[in-house]
Amino acid sequence: MKEEDPSAKNELSRRNFLKTGATAAAAFGGAQAAITTTASPAVASSIDDTSGTLVFVNGRIHTMDAGNSIVSSVTVKDGRFTAVGNGAHAQGPGVRVINLKGRTVVPGIIESHTHFVSLANRPGYHVAQWELASNIAEVLELLAARRRDVPPGQFITAMGAGTPRMFAELRLPTLAEIDSAVPDRPVFLYQGGGGPARTNTLGKQFFESATAPLAGPCVVGADGSLTTVAGVNHANRALYHLRIRQTFEDKKRSALDAQAFSASVGITAVLDQTLVAVATGTLDPASLDPQPTHPLFTLNHYRMYDAWLALHREGRSFIRLQINFLHNQPFIPALGDLDHQLPELRERLKNQFFFFGDDMVRTGAIGEWAAPFATPSSPDNYAVWYESQRLVAKAGWRNENAQAGTPTSSAAIEQVVSTYEAMDREFGIKNLRWGLQHAAFATPDHLARLKALNCGVSMSGFTWLNGVPRADGLPLGPLYPQIIASGIPAGLHEDGVHIAPHNPWFAMHYATTGLNVLGQQINPGQQISRQQALYAYTRANAWYLNRENDLGSIEVGKLADLVVLDRDYFSVSDTDMRRTRPVLTVVDGEIVYDAGVLRGDRA
Repeated sequence: MKEEDPSAKNELSRRNFLKTGATAAAAFGGAQAAITTTASPAVASSIDDTSGTLVFVNGRIHTMDAGNSIVSSVTVKDGRFTAVGNGAHAQGPGVRVINLKGRTVVPGIIESHTHFVSLANRPGYHVAQWELASNIAEVLELLAARRRDVPPGQFITAMGAGTPRMFAELRLPTLAEIDSAVPDRPVFLYQGGGGPARTNTLGKQFFESATAPLAGPCVVGADGSLTTVAGVNHANRALYHLRIRQTFEDKKRSALDAQAFSASVGITAVLDQTLVAVATGTLDPASLDPQPTHPLFTLNHYRMYDAWLALHREGRSFIRLQINFLHNQPFIPALGDLDHQLPELRERLKNQFFFFGDDMVRTGAIGEWAAPFATPSSPDNYAVWYESQRLVAKAGWRNENAQAGTPTSSAAIEQVVSTYEAMDREFGIKNLRWGLQHAAFATPDHLARLKALNCGVSMSGFTWLNGVPRADGLPLGPLYPQIIASGIPAGLHEDGVHIAPHNPWFAMHYATTGLNVLGQQINPGQQISRQQALYAYTRANAWYLNRENDLGSIEVGKLADLVVLDRDYFSVSDTDMRRTRPVLTVVDGEIVYDAGVLRGDRA
């Protein structure tokens, strides 16, 4: 989708919104010095019309094409790559030339399993960047930087991906520490998917007096902590008080903030797995409005994309969104026999189109599950799960299940694989590209059988955050080399933004080192190369999204998504590789994130 002409009220277009991302990135300093490189040969196409052309020259551009070509220049026009090669580029009026001075460039990063819609609905003026902090001082610096944009009385928030294990002190900031950074705005920090949380003095005053139709005030500790007291999760109650005060314009701002953060870490497209819906038998959207008990990963799943879609209609969305549909209805006795179970899934398959939309927003598959996974030991729930697979196969939809197995058991993966085989025998699914998410302990036999069904896997990369070494020395997974060696289409994901951060470089670091956030080896013998990890996050993930003809590599005719890096991902130390950040991100041929590093390199 091309950007529409901005109007006076549309002051936040794709281009001028990037300054938000640049401001946030500034908290972590400038880019590494440019790296001098030489480029291998590749074929460049000719350029006839140079109007509206963007040209990158003198770079080390890893195209991730079939030959893994590395070139020095690339030209973009009308949202697509029009020339990829060495030295050939447009000149003349309307041509913007950016001299990369040897910097490394990669295709736009594609996230194949995320719950990004949650980040796009965060209440308050959200600080997603806290997941990049390594200690409390950096968290406080980010909160203070955000304060400059926040009107008096409005909350600064940071939720989800930031957890104590990521910070050197192994805890969240205290009330006094938050006050020292932001004394004049209320602040709310919410850990993981279900709390606990921490606030400052102004936040404490608000939460201790807040009332609403469904909940009264919160209990806040002297240190600003909101925990579970007498069976009440006060972190969730506080979240409820903030959610019900959000306006639609607040949600649109949140969606823009989320997209800006995504661009700032190099992610240009997301396959969103929505959120875990409340498991009721009703189809009434009003029954799913925020409740005082709802954790961060629960939202009204009929309405959660409204703000993003509004921005898209206004020409203001700038990250590619593909939407899967997660269905969370198990066996519900009140609904009766099996023919009356799964009402939401049945209606979805009747009334929704899959892979419908445009280049910026489109629908996807059923996933990450069609019904909660259940084994035959729970006969009613198993029958519902199995029937959900049949309904999806019969309707001709793409389908996903998320199962990882354990270091000592792959029984759950076997259940998924054998069910897929049964669906193929009954309906034929080979042309639908069904998927297995996580797949950590899929055996060679599982992988071969999935490959025969034309299925793909998306390997998880989030174990680095909470994983600890096993006493028996077994790897925590995924078994990356085994999966890659099988030849099955294999993408990589982080599964943000509740149980893990959104930043893809953390997942790539784990896949290539096996180290957890504390530097401990938790996945011994299961490392892959940096090239393989990046391939999984680009070209392989494009296949997983059914978009390999448009995304995943820098090739003539493909959509123009690329990332200019602050260091050479392929050669720096493991420690430095984990800190990789973009200095420039391009989506659909437009610069959507600019750290300011390359401004002096433009002609």
